[in-house]
Amino acid sequence: MSPEIPKIYQNRTRIRACGLCWRGGKLLMVNHRGLSSGNFWAPPGGGVEFGESAHATLVREFREETHVRIETKDLLFVCEFIQPPLHALELFFSVEDLGGDPQRGRDPESDEHDQLITDVRFMTLEEILAVPEGERHGIFKHLQNIADVKNLSGFYRI
Repeated sequence: MSPEIPKIYQNRTRIRACGLCWRGGKLLMVNHRGLSSGNFWAPPGGGVEFGESAHATLVREFREETHVRIETKDLLFVCEFIQPPLHALELFFSVEDLGGDPQRGRDPESDEHDQLITDVRFMTLEEILAVPEGERHGIFKHLQNIADVKNLSGFYRI
């Protein structure tokens, strides 16, 4: 893990809004460096700021990270990640894809010259599952096919 991650997020519970955005059978994914020993692929999302709704957070995070325009829809499931010094509750929503070419955005919490985001792209579930388990979001260990993704509901510890 990159040394700046604990400095920013340690010893507090972070609430994140995350979105599943589909285009032509592919899921939009963001690659971050520094969150694991290698790359780390996850659906777009980020921290809910004080006074900001989860829906507004998700629209902002998609714009910042991917340049894809979305409308937030239904809450699908919740993930909890606890690996000291990090603790996150992630609210996963379905989103409507309103267009825009996916482009690598930036994380405003990181220095301009030391960005965590390295890639943004739509990926098939097969491509996602081909990524080593430690380099992809933990929710993907619960999945075998596209139907599994679309049927996720409830609470998951990852």
